[in-house]
Amino acid sequence: MTLTLRPLHPLFVAEATGLDLHRPITPDQAAEVHRAMDQYAVLVFPGQSLDDDTQMDFGRALGTLEPTRGVVDAHKHRLKHQEMNDISNLDTDGKLLAADDRRRMFALGNRLWHSDSSFKSTPALYSMLHARVIPPEGGETEFADMRAAWDALPDKEKARVRNFTTWHSLIYSRAQLGFDAYTEEEKKAFAPVQQRLVRRHPGSGRVSLYLSAHIGRVEGMPVPEGMMMIRDLTEHATQPAFTYRHQWKKDDLVVWDNRCTLHRGRAYEDSVYPRDMRRVTLQDVAPTLEQQAA
Repeated sequence: MTLTLRPLHPLFVAEATGLDLHRPITPDQAAEVHRAMDQYAVLVFPGQSLDDDTQMDFGRALGTLEPTRGVVDAHKHRLKHQEMNDISNLDTDGKLLAADDRRRMFALGNRLWHSDSSFKSTPALYSMLHARVIPPEGGETEFADMRAAWDALPDKEKARVRNFTTWHSLIYSRAQLGFDAYTEEEKKAFAPVQQRLVRRHPGSGRVSLYLSAHIGRVEGMPVPEGMMMIRDLTEHATQPAFTYRHQWKKDDLVVWDNRCTLHRGRAYEDSVYPRDMRRVTLQDVAPTLEQQAA
């Protein structure tokens, strides 16, 4: 079947229909998805009632799955596959997490604008989030187009920021919320890694900002000055003209390119309603410092 694309935003994001993801996709279909991702950066596949195995299979058809998850209490995992990220408010028994559960406190960081796994030496390529159970209101996901944000910067600002590198860690993003309850093992696992601030997106050839709430300092700058620059760039990059808000429907599968987008979850009554979302994440080909400079 042929992929049919319907734009959902003037700059990026398209609804993708025509593929039945319950069945293995062919190499030609995978190439078609990659071309669509290069153009739109975010694809919404509606009405895909996948189970964990078929979601994992779709991920493997497009790239290499990330082998680890960036979470606290990693041993408390309720899903079948260790590589699958549990983006929910449920404990291992399927009950709502307690209000003071450290997993819930840590997960609040998903409401900050971020790029998945920018805190890993080799960060994420695509993320694939599937809606199993959604609350009656709230819980949307917002996306921002970092290529369009770069294009809109003044030339003088582009020249100023183009060659900076930044340090990323889950500890940095959660510190913005006052969370610091880590084990020694988690502190080692979340040690900061260095990434480019500006990168060239290989599929489209376009230049993109590479921002994230996981940034905690800019190489070669005093921390307050560097973080003020990151805040200014993030405010510029997430203004309404560059953003899209996805209102989830059950069985939506949304795939986004972490190399050229930011995203964040929105609030919902997580002490009242379950929200069961499951994410498969693909690993990029190499650390950003080993990839082509912008």
